[in-house]
Amino acid sequence: MGFKQLINGIGLLNTFKNKHLVKNSKKLSSFFAVLMLSGTSLVMAQSVSTADSITAAEKSTMWTGVAYYVLLFLVACFCVAILGKILKVYDLSLKMQGKKGLNWNNIMGITCAIFLVAGLYGAYWSLTVQGSMSLPEAASAHGGAIDDMFNLTTVLTLIVFVITQVALFGFLFLYRGSDKRKAYFYPHNNTIEKIWTVVPAIVLTMLVVFGFFTWQKVMDTTPGKNDLNIDVTGHQFAWELRYPGRDGKLGAVNFTLANGSNVLGIDFRDRYSLDDLRADTLVLPVNHSIRINLHAQDVIHSFYLPHFRVQLNAVPGLPTFFKFVPTITTAEMRMKTDNPKFEYLLYCNKICGAAHYNMQKVIRVVSEPEYQDWIARQKPYLNDQLKKELKLAEVKSTDPKKTPSNRLALNN
Repeated sequence: MGFKQLINGIGLLNTFKNKHLVKNSKKLSSFFAVLMLSGTSLVMAQSVSTADSITAAEKSTMWTGVAYYVLLFLVACFCVAILGKILKVYDLSLKMQGKKGLNWNNIMGITCAIFLVAGLYGAYWSLTVQGSMSLPEAASAHGGAIDDMFNLTTVLTLIVFVITQVALFGFLFLYRGSDKRKAYFYPHNNTIEKIWTVVPAIVLTMLVVFGFFTWQKVMDTTPGKNDLNIDVTGHQFAWELRYPGRDGKLGAVNFTLANGSNVLGIDFRDRYSLDDLRADTLVLPVNHSIRINLHAQDVIHSFYLPHFRVQLNAVPGLPTFFKFVPTITTAEMRMKTDNPKFEYLLYCNKICGAAHYNMQKVIRVVSEPEYQDWIARQKPYLNDQLKKELKLAEVKSTDPKKTPSNRLALNN
């Protein structure tokens, strides 16, 4: 009899909500299809472009993307909704039999308690498992200050998170609705409002002031005599590097001069451009002040060196720069991380197009003698082909007593 009434109850609910369920199911089906198609196209695009370098183990993890977890969350919500409907129908069947229905206050209170325990465990798991995946110590002079600011903010917000969540869900469980007691009407308290307004304001002000002085220190724009100027230009989907030659100065660039041979648009009418060097690897001398001059040729890119705690946007038409001092060589970091294949990497941290994920550059931090040996082996941008295209000719001295000059002239 009870089972028959349960079936009748389900039929009754379906009768009232049939139209809405059909409409909602169509919308949900369309949403699921879009997510699946977008996730599949993303994975297929990546797998086609990098099929030669991806192992079977890496392929198996490619599906665990954003769309996968969104679908998993929606399935969990769908299961919870089904469970709620079953409980609702069961409650309705009890009432139809003249029995006392479910105590929804207890159900909601217990649910909140379970959610609190599961949420705290999830936070603990995230801190212990994913926290171990954090970057090693900062490899730049300013990186320690950024790490200190990040750690302080994380600790404070973690304390607030635990207190507020325990209080919120704990109160929902302990003081759930009951026929044995009546809720106390407490609409206003000036003292409590002053406390929870003034205390967060003080804490946030301290964080802002701390962050302001850290920012001032990190973004030091004071020019130094020994700064090593390096031009880094981003375009879809690569970074181009330019080092100064023996004169220690970089020549001018003009985007209107950029072409297949002169990718950066270097203006060779500027004498400082004639000895500028090209490089495939960003090599930096340790404990030396580095000034990175950033340029972009098409869209916004982001110059991102996570191990050095450096990130700055490269904006088309708006040259920017960033100064930092690397303090740990690549060899030393390999020993610290116990990874003989470790490499510092330069990333683009802006989604700049389809091949954005592949916009990387290797960085090597070496000793000063190693840097001087490396820079001496780099070739200039002004090669023989460019000399012919730009009609550059050597200017030889007419005085036989003087040694030949290596200067170049532009023949118009």
